Amino acid sequence: MDGKNKYAHRSKLSEAKIRELVRLFSVDLSSTQIAYLTHLNINTVDRYLQGIRQRIADACEDQTPFQGEVEMDESYFGGRRKGQRGRGAAGKMIVFGLLKRHGKVYTQIVPNVSRKTLRAIISGHVDAEAVIHTDAFSAYDGLVDLGYKKHYRVRHGEGEFANELSHINGIESFWGFAKARLAKFQGIPRNTFYLHLKECEFRFNNRHADLYQLLLKTLRENPLF
Repeated sequence: MDGKNKYAHRSKLSEAKIRELVRLFSVDLSSTQIAYLTHLNINTVDRYLQGIRQRIADACEDQTPFQGEVEMDESYFGGRRKGQRGRGAAGKMIVFGLLKRHGKVYTQIVPNVSRKTLRAIISGHVDAEAVIHTDAFSAYDGLVDLGYKKHYRVRHGEGEFANELSHINGIESFWGFAKARLAKFQGIPRNTFYLHLKECEFRFNNRHADLYQLLLKTLRENPLF
């Protein structure tokens, strides 16, 4: 190659082959299926898919602060959680999520769901004028101290899933989408979970877009390798 491949620097694959790979990835085929259809070695496919997922993750992290109506919730991935909420999460990945109503979601892997941990993410990603919706988990107590004047709660522990002021159906819908999608991999290594999570985020946020064209644009702006 002459080094001018606009999708991947120093690539041994042609632009046409990369476009084919991206097209198949955009319709959510597995690496095994993509390798078969492109006649590429599966190790080569996995390398390119990891690169694409990294570009996706970079784009997801570049989101501007959330405004308007914002839902917040945390979820556990991998195995069955035991014990009280926020506890007994050994061996599982804890993910905190923010969702703008009728808009995009943002996720972050966290070491715990303490008030300090969640507040740091909220203050860094949610505009002070936003209207916040959460459940009654104690880690969300005192958000007014951070300058958030409008905070509404739905109390799941009392059998409530929505009230006239609040619900978190949007972020819970995303958790369902992400878990159902990740289940098809039958286990994801911890060291690549972040990239797969961000891929779920990207697919959810752009579910009404042409993912193929969007991914090609992303790679033109930030080529692989």
